[in-house]
Amino acid sequence: MSSLTIKDLEKLQAEHPDHRMELVRGDIIVMSPSGYESDEVAFEFGRVLANWVRPQKLGRVTGSSAGFSLPNSDLRAPDVSFVLAERLRKSPSSFAQLAPDLMVEVKSPNESLKSLRTKIEEFLALGTRVGILINPEKRIIEIYRLGQDVEILQDGDILTVPDLLPGWEVAVSDLWSPEFE
Repeated sequence: MSSLTIKDLEKLQAEHPDHRMELVRGDIIVMSPSGYESDEVAFEFGRVLANWVRPQKLGRVTGSSAGFSLPNSDLRAPDVSFVLAERLRKSPSSFAQLAPDLMVEVKSPNESLKSLRTKIEEFLALGTRVGILINPEKRIIEIYRLGQDVEILQDGDILTVPDLLPGWEVAVSDLWSPEFE
């Protein structure tokens, strides 16, 4: 069994700057590029969220390259993350030393729903309050909170996160990649 550390990851990342990596239970995982559609959906989610969060100075929104050094010594990077301002007053130059309040994973064609759900559950166990799984292929959103049933949304529904983002809402159908005629 491997027991690599964040220092090992930083060294490997410096040697291979073109690769995105995570440290999970002492193993370094090289992240493959996501599919075009899933990245577009993640970017749109982050854009909509950041455009609402920033003027209100509620916190910070980051994309898939922002690493979180978690309490269990893992280093993970969700597709989109939100941290409340009172928990992260200033952006760190390196990794954030906490679990984000909200983390979002967008399913790529090469990812399994099971692995993404496991990642979300691990974040929730480490202090993340809300985990969202977006599945562009099925046009479904799953919302996770520790100890609660999964909430399922689809086209026609409005996504809200009132416990973290009171007043923020987005139509589920507005998150999908547009089709141009």
